[in-house]
Order: sequence, then structure tokens, then C-alpha cells
Amino acid sequence: MGTPVDPVPPVIRQALADASDAPGYPLTAGTPALRAAIAAWVARAAGAGVEGLGVLPTVGSKELVAWLPTLLGLGPGDVVVVPSICYPTYEDGARLAGATTVRTDSLTALGPDPRVRLVWVNSPGNPTGRVLPANHLRKVVDWARERGAVVASDECYLTLGWSPAAEPVSVLAPEVCGGSYDGVLAVHSLSKRSNLAGYRAGFVAGDPALVAELLKVRKHAGMIVPAPVQAAMIAALGDAEHADAQRERYRARRERLLAAFTGAGFTVEHSEAGLYLWMTRGEDCWATVDWLARRGILVAAGVFYGPGGATYVRAALTESDERIAAVAARLAQP
Repeated sequence: MGTPVDPVPPVIRQALADASDAPGYPLTAGTPALRAAIAAWVARAAGAGVEGLGVLPTVGSKELVAWLPTLLGLGPGDVVVVPSICYPTYEDGARLAGATTVRTDSLTALGPDPRVRLVWVNSPGNPTGRVLPANHLRKVVDWARERGAVVASDECYLTLGWSPAAEPVSVLAPEVCGGSYDGVLAVHSLSKRSNLAGYRAGFVAGDPALVAELLKVRKHAGMIVPAPVQAAMIAALGDAEHADAQRERYRARRERLLAAFTGAGFTVEHSEAGLYLWMTRGEDCWATVDWLARRGILVAAGVFYGPGGATYVRAALTESDERIAAVAARLAQP
């Protein structure tokens, strides 16, 4: 399922405990300290400039992904563009707003359609682990700006690149957005970086005007990150040591699983970054799911992520070292 299994780092748990006496309502916009911590982290990780950058904490990243079309005022007649193979919640969010979804990896195929209001990109991608180069992302941003559409970039795996030849780049990087955040939003999460899936700790950064509009609606809708979680986020964003250690755990698990699955005859495609291996045996994905399940190994069927995934499965790196070792041992058996 891709849910973290490693412990929450002590520095984060202590920050949560220290802020637990929180009888008042928290700020929807986040405390000044949290907003500063988010901006500083985005500057480091994404190469963005802090000046003119809007930031806003969210109740995890999935909440924002699901509700962004609604928060932006989309509805019937509007179009949301999503990758051909992608996280299902992009399409779910469009449905919640009553908008139409178009799956495509080529915006030029859409032509001058004025109904496109939102374009989702996901790099590094889930489930494929594909990394989009800066020039590709820049073309997406330019295309959307010409039509007055918003580009939302899901960057939850930005810091988990495994190949020097495919280094993840943020939509907020100058080479992508041209130094302007107009019409651009980047969505981030601390679930994988800091094992905070249970805390529901995420944030969005980018166009300050769009962030201000999101804030207005979220205040009335009660979409507020609890005060203790805000304090924990500050600690997490300011501490690189635990994130580096977690990244190393995932790197080691990836190497072991990659060798085990390729040794068992699987072809791994993309997977240059993120926490998944995108694999095929050249057969219907349910046949592969069954073959693995008979060996006590559970994976996600590729068709969950779009028709283009019908012959693929997704394996997650988010299991303990002992379970990763068990997978490798079972795949090695005849």
C-alpha cells in the first residue's frame, strides 16, 4: 500500500508532545514559524526563491489533491488533465468537482481547448517512478499559462531520486517556471520523507495569489492542520539527519527488491525515483498479481492507475527490512 513502517523520528515526536497543550484553534495559514520552515525547505529542496512564494500547510497531500479542483472553483464543463498512468485521486478530485478528466501525456494533442482549467503533473511519478526532465515541465507550464490554466505538480517524492541521469526537478525551479510562480502550485508531503503519514502533514507552495484563494476557502471549510502537528512539521522540515537516514533505508531496500524481481524474470521500467518499482512480465496484471500472491507477495495491479497499466504491477519499498528480505527469498525459490 505504500504506507511507511519505520518509526517517527524522536525529534519530531518530542516537538509534537511539547506542543500538545493546544486548547485554542490553530491557524489555517500555519504559524509564522511553520510558514518560514516550509519556505526555507522549498528553497533548499526545489531551488525556489523565497521571495514571492506562497505557502500553506495541508491535512496531508491527498486531501489537497482530492479537493483542489473544488477549491479552485472548477465544475461541470471544465477539464482537468492528468497523466495517462497516475495516482487515482487526481481523477477522483475532478469527479468531486463535477469536472471532466482527460488522461494524456501530450498536451499538444489537446489543441487550443479553452476548457482546460487544471493540469496535474507528477514527477517523480506514482506508480511509475518516472522523472520528467526540466524542459518537459517547462513546456507544460508554458502551455498552461497561454490558456490561463493552473499547473499542479505532485512532488511528494522529489527528494527520492535514485539515478544521477534522472535527477528530479521541481516545477518551482527557475529553469521550469522562469522565476515566476504565476499559475503554478507544488504539492509536498512529509509522509514518506519523515514517516508522518499518521500525522497528515503536507503543504502546497507556489503562486501567492492562488495560495491566498485556497486559504480563504479552507478557513471556512475547516481544513486546518492541528497545532501539535504544525509544531512537528517545523521540527521535521528543519532536521535533515533523519531524512537522510530514511532515504538510505529506502535505497538499500530498493536495491534488494530490484535485484530480486529482475532475477525472477520481471522487467522494471522507469522507477528512477520514488518508492515503487513499476514492473511487468508481459501478461495481464491480474495474472501477475496472482502469481505473486501464491508466493505470499502482495503488489498493486497496474490497471488501478489507468488502462495503460494493464500489464504492470507496482511494488512498494515501504516494508521492513525483514519483509523485504522475505520477498527476495520467496522470489528466489523455484
